[in-house]
Amino acid sequence: MPQMAPMNWLFLYFLFSIIFFLFNFMNYYIFLINNKKNNTNQQISIKKLNWKW
Repeated sequence: MPQMAPMNWLFLYFLFSIIFFLFNFMNYYIFLINNKKNNTNQQISIKKLNWKW
């Protein structure tokens, strides 16, 4: 039965950390670009909601 290549736990930690940060940066810049497009096209109206509990 084949086995995994011997990897160090520290290497795996750094690998998954780098992947995690890359996804976070991509997500941030995707939303940043979408927000700039939306701000130029339309104005955002802020309405206060008055809830009666």
